[in-house]
This record gives sequence, structure tokens and C-alpha cells, in this order.
Amino acid sequence: MQPADVRVGDRAVLRKPHPCGSLEWEVMRIGADIGLKCLGCGHRVMLTRRVFNRSVKRLIPRDQLADSSGEV
Repeated sequence: MQPADVRVGDRAVLRKPHPCGSLEWEVMRIGADIGLKCLGCGHRVMLTRRVFNRSVKRLIPRDQLADSSGEV
């Protein structure tokens, strides 16, 4: 999955850890900027698409998250 295909609810694993130690972020907002929420401490940030595309290491789609957690 390309970073350009990002949707609200997806999880992004970034290259550098947040100061709390977490690498995983949840996508909260899509637009000119991408809104992210740290899954470690809940801190919210806004990144430009350019910075987001450079920073993302792996993108986990929300569909895959629902399948792995056993939700119906």
C-alpha cells in the first residue's frame, strides 16, 4: 500500500520513534495535511503530505486491523 492511499483509521508505522517510544500512529484526518494520533501517549500532530510520505515506513489498513483483532 502506498502512503498516497492512506485513509482515516489506518495505522502508520513511522521511521523515527515519538519521544514516548511509540512508532505507531493512527490516521485521524486527511486533507492537505495528515492528522495523526500517537498510539503510545495520545499526542496529536499534523504533518504535510510530503513529510508524511517521507516519514512512513509501513501503512496498516484499517480493514486489516479489524480482521486481526477478531471483530465482526
